[in-house]
Amino acid sequence: MGTETRSPRLTGLDLWPDRDLLDTLVEGQMAAVAAVRAIIPDLERIAGPAAARLQAGGRLVYIGAGTSARLAVQDGVELTPTFDWPPERLVFLIAGGTAALTRAVEGAEDDAAAGAAAVAAAGVGASDVAIALAASGRTPYTVAALDEARRRGALTVGVANNPDTPLLVAAEHPVRLETGPEAIAGSTRMKAGTAQRVLLTVLSSLLMVRLGRVHDGYMVDLRATSRKLERRAVAMVSAITGADAEAAAAALDRCGGRVKPAILLLSGEADPEAAVRRLDRHAGRLRPALASLKDGEGP
Repeated sequence: MGTETRSPRLTGLDLWPDRDLLDTLVEGQMAAVAAVRAIIPDLERIAGPAAARLQAGGRLVYIGAGTSARLAVQDGVELTPTFDWPPERLVFLIAGGTAALTRAVEGAEDDAAAGAAAVAAAGVGASDVAIALAASGRTPYTVAALDEARRRGALTVGVANNPDTPLLVAAEHPVRLETGPEAIAGSTRMKAGTAQRVLLTVLSSLLMVRLGRVHDGYMVDLRATSRKLERRAVAMVSAITGADAEAAAAALDRCGGRVKPAILLLSGEADPEAAVRRLDRHAGRLRPALASLKDGEGP
């Protein structure tokens, strides 16, 4: 496999000067980003059907083992504070369970039966979007889990860093990241891991944009769980409405800290309840809600 192969040009790597070694390691990280850029058409094909299922109430299901699982969890947990994605609509299926996020659980990734059973236990079904990652593309737990998710009707995305692997065969939407040999052979936390992380970041961000959770580059569904985020919410409301910080803060307070209703309130909506009703009528999307308010349509 490419990720396990040692590149001949890296012979004697442990004898290289620090500068040369660092240059090579950073070069690998840049190559990882380039590998994601090369599969943009694949991500574009995934986005529409995935967003449709999520819009209809489906869940994001992340599947992986080892490094891939840790990267998947990092991506998923950030969706709630950033986009207010409901935590109950996130599912993490990790070989070895949550304990494997901080320590190796020997043999867990080889347990195919456990992967299929985890999918069944989570009730994965036709409304869900399952994203499975394995640099090798052969991890038995991950392959079996994705295969079962597809059998149950979920939209399935398989991400691997090697060609012609079982995970890519199991997926409705196979995505191969061509990262090649690692500077340290087999250490897929390096180029392969970086490419997976970038892919997850851009795909989940694209989905959140398509679901109306971003407006003009602002994360208008953020959950203000800290003073920093409270200040960010005030700044967003001010920037979008033109109101001063005091008025923005007051509107946010009336709307329970929710940015979109506060924007509608400052744009002429009668009260927070009417703002919520208008947003509900437009599937939570701020832009059409603002247009309907401007056109004088009732909430």
